[in-house]
Amino acid sequence: MVKHPILLWDLPTRLAHWLLVALVASAILSVKIGGNAMEWHGSIGLAILGVVVFRVVWGVVGSTYARFTQFLPTPATIRAYLKGHWRGVGHNPLGALSTVALLSLMAGQALAGAFSNDDIAFYGPLYQAISSELSTWISGLHRQAEWIVYGLVALHVGAVMWHTHVKKDNLIRPMITGVKAVDDPAIPPARGGGPVALAFALAIAGLAVWAASGGLLPPPAPVPAATTPAW
Repeated sequence: MVKHPILLWDLPTRLAHWLLVALVASAILSVKIGGNAMEWHGSIGLAILGVVVFRVVWGVVGSTYARFTQFLPTPATIRAYLKGHWRGVGHNPLGALSTVALLSLMAGQALAGAFSNDDIAFYGPLYQAISSELSTWISGLHRQAEWIVYGLVALHVGAVMWHTHVKKDNLIRPMITGVKAVDDPAIPPARGGGPVALAFALAIAGLAVWAASGGLLPPPAPVPAATTPAW
């Protein structure tokens, strides 16, 4: 059967995907090292938030197959996929659920980290916005959710390997090249997501990182200068 190559994943989608992979790996490594690496961990968390916000906005204004309206599943499509009747390109229904779950978890972890502290030297940029008791509680959730991150990442990687090596549907190559060979010549390539959409998504992501960095908090009160007693 003749295959027809189409553009499936646009460049911003691919860059966001692989950047998120690198950032999550770096976040895990830095938290395991601890100590001074926690400052890096906090910065990486802000970068993760920026990438996730970008991907969410790009899921609205990006190209065809990057949009949530294109791949978010319905109960009917999930049933069809489980029965082997689903035909489509891009994220399959279960892959779509995995993507949404990972993006939601990463956003939650990054935001929680901004409010967290380690009771030693690290205080997130939004620590001053809440009480120390609430920060401690959020810090606990942030640490416990680490295991959920491991589980979802392992599930995601396992599913990709299964599709690639068992179902012989390589999901990795299109996320690198952007191109996928399809059987149906009527399937259109990805369209949309031009420079204006890209600038808009980057601007929203930048605003999110600025706010999570404490940009909306009032500046700290100045420390009174020491006075010299009069003799």
